[in-house]
Amino acid sequence: MGTALIYLLVVAVVAALVFLLASLVFGRGEELAPLAPDATPTRLPSGRVRGEDVRALRFRQVVRGYRMGEVDWVLDRLAEELDTVTTERDALAARLQEREADR
Repeated sequence: MGTALIYLLVVAVVAALVFLLASLVFGRGEELAPLAPDATPTRLPSGRVRGEDVRALRFRQVVRGYRMGEVDWVLDRLAEELDTVTTERDALAARLQEREADR
């Protein structure tokens, strides 16, 4: 019984020393300043939004969260749609300029 107590005491002292050594080596770390209540880390360009802008979007997770797979699927779909619409619009604009140049 006495040997078991000594063993537990030695294990506790070694664990405490390892914890203190790790705390001294790594420190507390730097804390990030909290975001303002209405602020969000999600960014979009002020001009045209392209497919790659939508693909780069990331949202904060909250306690009630969201299903990442669903949001990622929606973002991919929106990015494809934006790319398609932008390509079609640019092609139509080029055709219009050609017709106006032919006049």
